[in-house]
Amino acid sequence: MAPSSLTVGYVPGVTPAKWARIWAERHPDVPLRLSAVDAADAADAVRTGSVDVALLRPPADASGLAVIPLYEETTVVVVPADHVLTAVDTVTSADLHGEPVLIPLDDVVAWPAAPGVPAEHRPETTRDATELVAAGVGVLVVPQSLARLHHRKDLTYRPIAEAPGCPVALAFPEGPPPVLVEEFIGIVRGRTPGSSRGRAEPPPKRTAREKTLAKQAARAAAGKVARKPGPAKRGRR
Repeated sequence: MAPSSLTVGYVPGVTPAKWARIWAERHPDVPLRLSAVDAADAADAVRTGSVDVALLRPPADASGLAVIPLYEETTVVVVPADHVLTAVDTVTSADLHGEPVLIPLDDVVAWPAAPGVPAEHRPETTRDATELVAAGVGVLVVPQSLARLHHRKDLTYRPIAEAPGCPVALAFPEGPPPVLVEEFIGIVRGRTPGSSRGRAEPPPKRTAREKTLAKQAARAAAGKVARKPGPAKRGRR
């Protein structure tokens, strides 16, 4: 029996509202439930079945998961609104040299050689780190969506030119996806309603007789073109 609903997990910063709206338009009788999950717990939520599919930042351990890359976010640095780095539109790694950088325990930026000086204290969450940036303790490197999510009037952010992007992906259990998961994949990938499952039916094969008749029709049409008569001659009076 097919499931009667679909549960979609999503990590902070990812906004599934658009896809949920399209789902409601195409499948009004099948509820789609959105479930906010922490970035560190998203992969396990898919593995244990807490959610049917998740919009997450790809985990280092993707065992048991099928992962479809969706897009990459710009990596930015969050600074106080009066910080010297606000003088430019885009900062470089060199601009961060010597800056104390806060690295929260839920950090999602994979940048092994990140510039700056890691702060001794690691905040519990990105939200906590944002509070410390406002207090002047250091700066914070995050995906742009998280900078927007935790926005404060006394803070701003700037993109970092050489920073790696922060990917976002769709994950579901390994193996052929269930029908509803396949439908959601189609929506996220922008497929039209008629092709949302991405499995167009192949055209039916023609019989030998149909092929022969088609060839004869093609030859007859070609012969008519070759024998096309010229201007009609005037008859004798």
